[in-house]
Amino acid sequence: MELIEEILSQNNLKEAIRRVKINKGAPGVDHRSIEELDSYFKEHQAEIKQAIMQMKYRPQAVRRVYIPKANGKKRPLGIPTVVDRVIQQAVAQVLIKIYDPTFSNHSYGFRPGRSAHDGIKQVLEYLNSSYQWVIDLDIEKYFDTVNHDKLISIVREQVNDKTTLHLIRSFLKAGIMEDGLIKPSQIGVPQGGPLSPILSNIYLDKFDKELEARELHFVRYADDCNIFVRSEMAANRVMKSVSSWLERKLFLKVNATKTKVVRPSKSNFLGFTFWKTGEKWQCKPSDDRKIKLQAKIKLLLERRKAAAQPLSLVFTKVNQVVSGWINYFRIGSMNTFLKELGQWLRHKIRVVIIKQWKIPKRIYINLMRINKAFKCNFSEEDIHKTANTRLGWYRRATGNVINYLLSPKVLEIKKADRPGLVDPLEYYKTRKIIQM
Repeated sequence: MELIEEILSQNNLKEAIRRVKINKGAPGVDHRSIEELDSYFKEHQAEIKQAIMQMKYRPQAVRRVYIPKANGKKRPLGIPTVVDRVIQQAVAQVLIKIYDPTFSNHSYGFRPGRSAHDGIKQVLEYLNSSYQWVIDLDIEKYFDTVNHDKLISIVREQVNDKTTLHLIRSFLKAGIMEDGLIKPSQIGVPQGGPLSPILSNIYLDKFDKELEARELHFVRYADDCNIFVRSEMAANRVMKSVSSWLERKLFLKVNATKTKVVRPSKSNFLGFTFWKTGEKWQCKPSDDRKIKLQAKIKLLLERRKAAAQPLSLVFTKVNQVVSGWINYFRIGSMNTFLKELGQWLRHKIRVVIIKQWKIPKRIYINLMRINKAFKCNFSEEDIHKTANTRLGWYRRATGNVINYLLSPKVLEIKKADRPGLVDPLEYYKTRKIIQM
């Protein structure tokens, strides 16, 4: 069976459609939605297959959008049409079967059964084995600068099927639509489609193999790569050498200002930095990721906006952000930060709650109900003073009565369609991964 026949097999296309639907995502330039996929492929699958087999299939341009990065800049994404996403997914599924077993054990990004946590565990192994000088390698605009001819020549080493290679190249050359204009794609692999991660790993696997041949200790996750050596002199020598190799062999430019030799406590890899306790290195979320989390929560709990929404929706959004962040960083140490975050978060929630109650009479009635239900033993006079104070919302929420009555225990209670508010520190304790 030719490789293209395997890509276009009924089972492979069916699985590709299923995965694209699971991943959801926005429409491309044709505005066709995920919900239309089944009916579209039922009607047009035969002609799509024929066009691909005759090398006449022309993918549509990807729609350019920008998403914020942790450093405040924006990352460009290219959103293919849903039909093109299915074909890309079908190609990716077959390429992964061919290439993934051959990839380096030091590569962790976009690979089945591997994650950022695995990469961080490998980093800790190196640090605790005295490889404590870090070469923080930054490839400048990697996804936008991949050389098409070089990529196809690398793929051709294991995929000797001209129809498949033509299809891959057609996706690379599809173009980008931005502000209503289509720009041709001469270089680069637009992020956002199912095919770009596997093509990225195929391209950079050459770099992995070169580092392995030099017997270097490294961890790579997509285009993020850290190399670990035992001395500053060796680190500077290796940084210069590998930067030159990347530019000569893969036509990739290393960012001279961002690529640097640092100690682990000054490094930032996949959102983590590192610290030493006794003789052992551990990881923790970097300061910029903590700041970004608080900024995101602050935006969700902006007083006027949050007070105008049902409390169930506010709690749900906050819980999703906090639990998602903790699930990613749970391998790190962050007890103190999460304790402080929880206190800050609950204060902002209390402000939203009493702002929703709004009038003194309603505040008084609700506080009295909580006081009675939880036997808090506040006097009627204390609650009356709190309800009728002329202090602003933020000052009210810091008082003893509000703090005690709207305690973490009360906020964690589920009520009808409203979930309980997550306690960051307690949630972390249940999700924490013991570091090796």
